[in-house]
Amino acid sequence: MDGYAIDSKRWLRKSRSYFFKHHVFYDGAAECSSAGKWHFKMKMAPEVRWPAIVVCIIAIGLSAVLAQNPHKKFEYKYSFKPPYLAQKDGSVPFWEYGGNAIASAENVRIAPSLRSQKGAIWTKQPTNFDWWEVNIVFRVTGRGRIGADGLAFWYTTSKGSYDGTVFGSSDQWNGLGIFFDSFDNDNKHNNPYIMAVLNDGTKQFDHANDGTTQLLAGCLRDFRNKPFPTRAKIEYYQNTLTVLFHNGMTNNDQDFEMCLRAENVQLPKNGYFGVSAATGGLADDHDVLHFLTTSLHTTSQTVSDGGRKISTEEEIKLGQEYQDYQKKLEQQKEDYRRQHPDEQPAKEEFDEWFETDNQRELRQIFSGQSQMFDALRELNRKLDEVVGRQERTLSLIAQVQVGGVQGAAGGQPGQPIQLIDTIRRPEVDAVLNNQNAILNTAREIKSFVGEVHSKADTILNNQARGPTAQVQPIGYDYQALISEMKDGLNRVKRDIEHANVKLDAGNKDCRTGNCLTTSMFLVFLAVQMVILLGYNIYRDSKEAQAKKFY
Repeated sequence: MDGYAIDSKRWLRKSRSYFFKHHVFYDGAAECSSAGKWHFKMKMAPEVRWPAIVVCIIAIGLSAVLAQNPHKKFEYKYSFKPPYLAQKDGSVPFWEYGGNAIASAENVRIAPSLRSQKGAIWTKQPTNFDWWEVNIVFRVTGRGRIGADGLAFWYTTSKGSYDGTVFGSSDQWNGLGIFFDSFDNDNKHNNPYIMAVLNDGTKQFDHANDGTTQLLAGCLRDFRNKPFPTRAKIEYYQNTLTVLFHNGMTNNDQDFEMCLRAENVQLPKNGYFGVSAATGGLADDHDVLHFLTTSLHTTSQTVSDGGRKISTEEEIKLGQEYQDYQKKLEQQKEDYRRQHPDEQPAKEEFDEWFETDNQRELRQIFSGQSQMFDALRELNRKLDEVVGRQERTLSLIAQVQVGGVQGAAGGQPGQPIQLIDTIRRPEVDAVLNNQNAILNTAREIKSFVGEVHSKADTILNNQARGPTAQVQPIGYDYQALISEMKDGLNRVKRDIEHANVKLDAGNKDCRTGNCLTTSMFLVFLAVQMVILLGYNIYRDSKEAQAKKFY
């Protein structure tokens, strides 16, 4: 007989006074058969017979319901959590990891936010229990709006690889895989997605369709870039698989929602637990903070620690030893403070695990503001939808009125009016933006044409003043200046020739005398002055023109 039956018998013995008070007479003790039926060897008064039977039925039903609740036992050899998650040598107790996985004191980064990274962590020993419950606390964070590839939970008959093709682990596994897929391979806009996939070791994962052709059950949930860590509770009890999901929007540990539930699920016994992750062209950080495993046992099973039960006396003894150790530790701390009064008391090791009143208040304020922001954003989106629908409705009403007048004028009275889809608000905004761009471009073209027109007027004026019909440059009249310089040089040349003729006539032989007279010297000096003057004018005009264009 189980504990619940014993409790029921104890309840009946305590209620014996009630039955005697109401004229109920026992011929013997109450007993429960192996089929769960109670047999009362007693005689009751008619007025209390049926109430007593109803009370007994309720007690039997309550004991049956309580018998369905499993007994839970924490399995530390299949779990890890901070602080001191990894040892000084980088190893995780009772676990082994590989690939690109990195273990620290606070979490295990299964795959970092780099391209084409894969990693996994597996238990060293297989399980020695049939039913279990696993709580996973993880974060998937990335810079982009879309991430890749995802994270996977495994329960398989053998440990997978650390660089496999299915979320960093091996394909054709034998057991259960629960995938947190963050990338949309089939382009159906149904990611991030959580799915459970069973495999008997012969099937290959369908990457092209994101495993939708092979999944057992799933749900569409977003688990990327959340303010708090996301959680998943995976339970396998009496061939029923249940997955609960916490979206990470609040800091309430019990804020779970149902993701999937499947019955008649047959999983192999003595499997290995594991977590893997992978990245592709896009990359996220895949961090696992907690992996807590609890074995589930029915009330009929004997749950013990290594096959040995702890007696009540031993439990009292261990509790007393623990209290003595705590008192000794506190006494040693007090002695140290007395010996070192100048030193500041160090912060307790476990103080950082508990939040202060200010931190709790700030967290509550942040949570409330986050919920208000989400609600306002949702209201804004719905308001935009309402405005768009209202505009379309008004346009359709206008079309109906126009179509009704035309139908009354020359159409058939029974013919329905064809409604034409009108332009939508985003299309109107696009048209307005295009019109503004066209107006700006037209203004620029107008200013450019005005500048060209002014330059053309200047060119025409220069042509009107010039001696020829050639196009004159803007600024000084270089052709006229050059012509004047040529005329001056020709006159100087003729004057020099006349002077030479006169000198030849006056003095036939200048070999013995001085042929350079004062008039010739002045002439040469005048020629040089003219040349210098012309060069200076030409140089000034060039500099003025350059300054004008710059």
